[in-house]
Amino acid sequence: MFGKKKSLPSEEKPGFIKRLRSRLNSGDNWLSYDLANLAPGGKIDEAVLDDLEAELVMADIGVDTTERIISALQKRLARKELKDVNALRDGLRQILVEILQPVAVPLQVPQQAEPFVILMVGVNGAGKTTTIGKLARRFQEQGQSVMLAAGDTFRAAAVEQLQVWGERNNVAVISQHAGADPAAVIFDAYEAAKSRNIDVLLADTAGRLQNQQGLMDELAKMTRVLSRHDENAPHEIMLVLDASQGQNGLVQAEKFHAALGLTGITVTKLDGSARGGILLSVAHKLGVPVRFIGIGESAADMQPFNAEEYVDALLAENNQSGNQAT
Repeated sequence: MFGKKKSLPSEEKPGFIKRLRSRLNSGDNWLSYDLANLAPGGKIDEAVLDDLEAELVMADIGVDTTERIISALQKRLARKELKDVNALRDGLRQILVEILQPVAVPLQVPQQAEPFVILMVGVNGAGKTTTIGKLARRFQEQGQSVMLAAGDTFRAAAVEQLQVWGERNNVAVISQHAGADPAAVIFDAYEAAKSRNIDVLLADTAGRLQNQQGLMDELAKMTRVLSRHDENAPHEIMLVLDASQGQNGLVQAEKFHAALGLTGITVTKLDGSARGGILLSVAHKLGVPVRFIGIGESAADMQPFNAEEYVDALLAENNQSGNQAT
């Protein structure tokens, strides 16, 4: 029942980039801001770059990353490469892609005898359990068998939510009673996944407040338990990051990375109030691979991160496509 599964027909909706573009550009921030408004006379000078700098900071890009961008543009200005708004936009696009491209690394699950273990971490409300459900569906569509581990034992609702995703995707969920040791749940889940020849084990964890050292230590304990089974496990420690948290999200990512050594990040909630600049901060400051981005609730609303497509979506003018991918 829970062995290898056949590929399921994909239910991905077409036009993800088009929807990303429209949602990123729905708010009143620089992402929907026509750069021509910064230079109504068409001339690009230091004053224009000063105004752009303020817009970038307001878009959750952060001071350090903004300084890197503006410094690169100033060098282009000095070389007289920023002759007009189109040249400014092209230059900005190239710099943003240079920042994001190194972290646009897809998640690859290799063929192996042991289950590939993904430990999902993040604070409450980031969309961790929902992301697990979407990942489970994605792996199944790729022909891989999946099991879920309910490592958030502090909230009964978290276990129930995971079980709903398990029923929806027809995958087993390993859980224990409320208040059980999360490391024990992970131990049991690994044993079950191995005995049933499961390809991917997705382990949920409680929503950790990044400033509570005891809870971070508990996550570290879970990784140690897994490493006793397989010295390489967990094979992926994935942080689920809520884009609407802005620079607070960067602080969270830094804390989790310092405590656990993150190997991947999924950024959720890029629709709504998110300004989208947090990905640039994460790429610049951490360099941790960004595996997926999410713009909604459906499985099709979470897709692998593509740097060029993302930058094109950021720089879309008035929701027009320009030269962006569709």
